[in-house]
Amino acid sequence: MADTQGTCFVVMGFGKKTDFETGRVLDLDKSYRNMIKPAVEAAGLQCIRADEIVHSGLIDVPMYEQLLNADVVIADLSTSNKNAFYELGVRHALRPFTTVVISEDGIKTFPFDVNHVAVRQYHHLGEDIGFDEVMRFRQLLTQAIVEITKKSPRPKDSPVYTFLNGLNPPALAAVVQAAVQAVVETGPKPESAPESAPKADDSTHSVLMQQVDDAQKRGDFVTAKSLLGVIRGMMKGKDPNRPENPYIIQRLALITYKSKFPTEEAALKEAHELLASLDPATSNDTETLGLWGSVHKRLWDLTKDRGQLDEAIRGYERGYYLRNDYYNGINLAFLLNCRAAEATDPAEAVADFVQARRVRKEVLTICEQWLAANPVPDASSASPEAVLQAQKNQYWVLATLGEAYLGLGDEVKGQALLETAYAAAPEGWMADSTREQMAKLELLLDKSPLKFVRADAGG
Repeated sequence: MADTQGTCFVVMGFGKKTDFETGRVLDLDKSYRNMIKPAVEAAGLQCIRADEIVHSGLIDVPMYEQLLNADVVIADLSTSNKNAFYELGVRHALRPFTTVVISEDGIKTFPFDVNHVAVRQYHHLGEDIGFDEVMRFRQLLTQAIVEITKKSPRPKDSPVYTFLNGLNPPALAAVVQAAVQAVVETGPKPESAPESAPKADDSTHSVLMQQVDDAQKRGDFVTAKSLLGVIRGMMKGKDPNRPENPYIIQRLALITYKSKFPTEEAALKEAHELLASLDPATSNDTETLGLWGSVHKRLWDLTKDRGQLDEAIRGYERGYYLRNDYYNGINLAFLLNCRAAEATDPAEAVADFVQARRVRKEVLTICEQWLAANPVPDASSASPEAVLQAQKNQYWVLATLGEAYLGLGDEVKGQALLETAYAAAPEGWMADSTREQMAKLELLLDKSPLKFVRADAGG
């Protein structure tokens, strides 16, 4: 990495966000960690994203300071993030040059005001980004940063200063001071934080999220839940009307139901309430829908309440058809078999059983295409984190393939794929989870309503 000689502020969403133009869910943290940050550091700049800013009080002040003072601003407009568009506009109003606009290539059209701005695009696979694409875009972005910072005079990239000739940028120090003073005078006054809560100026969101990750990896979901609750409070601040961050709610719901605290059923109901705030009945966010299905699937296992089973099916079904997502699809097929086994009407049982087979056939195609497009990167040329994530993704796809083949009656091929997946599982609990599901599936397939149809046909 080159010697750090300035700062680059990155404007973008973080976590998993839904691109409503394509219905895909993109992990924007992968874009930042694997491409943007390494490219910026290779260009000799310190890279900062909003969740990495150490601050106390409102995040707005340091955010505006970065938009004003940063030597370079990179704005990632992927998923048409409203905050990113707004902050790009603020930067264009404050600085004539050194703003780089990028986006995932799923966006087909940009708003009129951005149409004449150069947008450098990269290809995102959703859960991850291909290694070749990471290396290509890193090089392109590093080169772009180096070029715009070395040119003298620097070319204007702000349409505000391009079209309003003679406009002078504000005096930076004066503007920052005025902004800080305005927030101090009009903003909410800080209150005493609980003794157990970490202070904002001691721990950034990024540091706390790392602690959440560490707790989750060691299976301490109660601690992870507590830490994530603190992050949620910090992000919401003192404004009770401030919208919740969907990624935080999704992550908190996942950790809550996995904590099984104080009881498994109570934890699941709490996770239900968290996800209900994201309106899963009308949501197009497949992450929300997958979690909604998962919570109700577990409530069905505990209570055998048919309403929970139907709700789980609705969640997985909507998530699957929105995105052709193999995770939602394989769980939808499994629950259709559950409902077929519980049905008292033979026609309903046959309909669900046949639909489960159709979904599994589609899931096979989705998984095979994914494996062909996503080989595990070479450990000698990729970071350990990237290799581990690729191994996890590949495990779930192989396990899904194995389950799909078993569900379709091809036991030899299904079992072979499962054994391959088990041998390659980067974490032991993953294989345990799959084995548990396979044992349940075997019992469901033994109750196939099709054998009665065949018997009648032969009689």
